[in-house]
This record gives sequence, structure tokens and C-alpha cells, in this order.
Amino acid sequence: MRIDIITVLPGLLEGPFSHSILKRAEDKGLAEVRLHDLRKYGIGKQKNVDDYAFGGGAGMVMMIEPIINCIADLKRQRQYDEVIYMTPDGNCFNQSMANKLSLKKNLIILCGHYKGVDERVREHLITREISIGDFVLSGGELAAAVVTDAIIRLLPGVLNDETSALTDSFQDGLLAPPVYTRPADFDGWKVPEVLLSGHAANIESWRFEQSVRRTRERRPDLIAGSFSAEEGDNIKERNDN
Repeated sequence: MRIDIITVLPGLLEGPFSHSILKRAEDKGLAEVRLHDLRKYGIGKQKNVDDYAFGGGAGMVMMIEPIINCIADLKRQRQYDEVIYMTPDGNCFNQSMANKLSLKKNLIILCGHYKGVDERVREHLITREISIGDFVLSGGELAAAVVTDAIIRLLPGVLNDETSALTDSFQDGLLAPPVYTRPADFDGWKVPEVLLSGHAANIESWRFEQSVRRTRERRPDLIAGSFSAEEGDNIKERNDN
């Protein structure tokens, strides 16, 4: 997979992609992330990438020409499955979206800035708009890093244990269950006996019930979308008992 990120602040993203899982994925040749400074495509001697909005109002707007020229340059080199725009009013990013994007080959991510981009960019060039939550950041760079991390960690071979990603929160519509490690008894705080039993079926059942319990307590909205009414009632009854 290759992800090309277009930004006016490439330095802001150099750190996140130089460490941990993302760096390991690139070292293994499983993923490639490239940062593109939009100012290289800026207009005039000052390499401007923003201008005042027609009709007035506070704030500047990212201009259409630099963005079009940058994306056109990238598309001359390879085909892209998606051109993504990071924006607060995009579709809210979730695990299901990360799963689908991890199956793509080449992605462009455009980081919004200022008061956003010229609307014509969104109308004619963008194939998907993504938000990471109902709040506003200074720019789309941190949001792009979040999306990139969530996608790349799902690629086969990136994680040391490929089953790890399959048991993450939200993969099955539930939050992940509690986890424990040694010692089994720390100052009277004990690990649940079932986890020490070695009985795989009982452990799996316990983990599922704990996932459901935690989801009902913390994110009941997820339960409603994950199970039928009858399944939800059965789960509730088991947990109440």
C-alpha cells in the first residue's frame, strides 16, 4: 500500500511515521507513506496556497490551483483508489471504514487547513471525506496520521501477531474485554480464575460476555447496531445473571 499525504505542514507528520508500527511496516516493504508539501505547487513568487474567500468573511481558503496541480502530478505516476479529504464535516471515521480502506492499494489524503478548501476541489477531485470526530483541529495533519495508522496496522504482516487486529475494539461491533498479565495476584488484586483455568472455550465465552457487558455500559449505541433484539435480550439476561 502507498499513501500520499498532501499538506502545508509536512514537518508536523514526519515524527508519527518514523516510529513504531508505521516505521516497521515501511521497513518491511508493506506500506509506503509519502508527504507532499503543497507550497511547492504554490502560486507566484511567494508560492501562495491560500486566498480570501469570495463574499468576504474571516479566515483564508486553500486555493484550487495548487491542489489540482499536486494531485495531477501524483496521478501521472500511478492510479489511486481514493482521494480523501480530511474535514470536520466528513463521514465519521470508524473501524469498518479502516477495514475497507486497508484493502485499497494507493490512497491520496489531502489535509484541510485554514477555513477549508475551495469547494470545487471537493466537488470534482475528492472521492471520500473523512472526519475523526465532532471537533475542529488546526489542520487535517493529525487526523490524517490517525487514519493512516488505523489503516496500515491492519495490513497482513505489519503486526507481529496478525490475529491481534482481529480482536481489537469495534472489529465485531463490541469493545474489547479486560486483559491481565502477571502476577496473577498483586497485593490482593486477583486475575479472574477463568483466565488461569486453561479452558479455551470457557475463556472465550468469558471474554465475549465481558465485551458485551463493557459495551452495554460504555457504548450502548454499539449494541443496538450489532445484534438483533432477541440476541440483545439473551445477552442481557446472561449478564444480569
